[in-house]
Amino acid sequence: MNFDLDTGWQVRSAGGDTGAAYLGVRASEKIFLKRNTSPFLAALSAEGITPRLIWTKRISSGDVLTAQEWLNGRTLKRDEMNSPQVAKLLARVHQSHLLKRMLQKVGGQVWQAPEMLQTYFYDLPQDLRQHPFLAQTSQYLKDTMSALQTPSLEVCHGDLSHKNWLLSDINRLYLVDWDSAMLADPAVDFGMILFQYVPRQEWQEWLENYGLEVTPELLMRVNWYGSLNLLQSIKHHYQRGRFTEMNHDILRLEEVLSEIIKKN
Repeated sequence: MNFDLDTGWQVRSAGGDTGAAYLGVRASEKIFLKRNTSPFLAALSAEGITPRLIWTKRISSGDVLTAQEWLNGRTLKRDEMNSPQVAKLLARVHQSHLLKRMLQKVGGQVWQAPEMLQTYFYDLPQDLRQHPFLAQTSQYLKDTMSALQTPSLEVCHGDLSHKNWLLSDINRLYLVDWDSAMLADPAVDFGMILFQYVPRQEWQEWLENYGLEVTPELLMRVNWYGSLNLLQSIKHHYQRGRFTEMNHDILRLEEVLSEIIKKN
């Protein structure tokens, strides 16, 4: 691919599922390049949520190419997702008026509970539809959806895998890969983190680090969106033949949710 860069730049893949991320190298310079990234990257950079944006331009292919500073660091490990640093950065995202204004300006998609549940059922493989515990979980979501209290919709990342958190070598934390950004209940984000990464006995501490008072209403939102996220992850792994990952998510869902379902 022609990136229309100045002479001397060498470009290679930076990995990732989409194949749209690259590392540009020229002498001692390094930049992170990405095609067609989220259009409000400038706001994320201004808020210090992502590494600094250097430039944006449209290239001859018609793609929009962005360049960000390349940081030495690493992605978070799974057991680091319950850290106060993660909770506090996510709270900054959800509370940012600039991010919300910019995402609204560029036509960011609004997602609420009914549409999200409908997306899960769309094209759901029959094996998953007939799985006893998964069917029980999806019925729980249907039965409790009307009781969800919907707070103000805020900017949500939507894909908070531990691989999307970058810890620089000076211990600065960033959140990257904003292709799934949306306006939604913030519980979409922290529900995913709690269900996938944080032991249940540590949920209260994590939510307090985020800045929330733990109430029955809040826990209901966490349980609802966290369950839906794992169902969507199970579906994703099944469709790609990743059955080890799928079974891991089923076991995690059973571990976190089984007692809650029994009470309903």
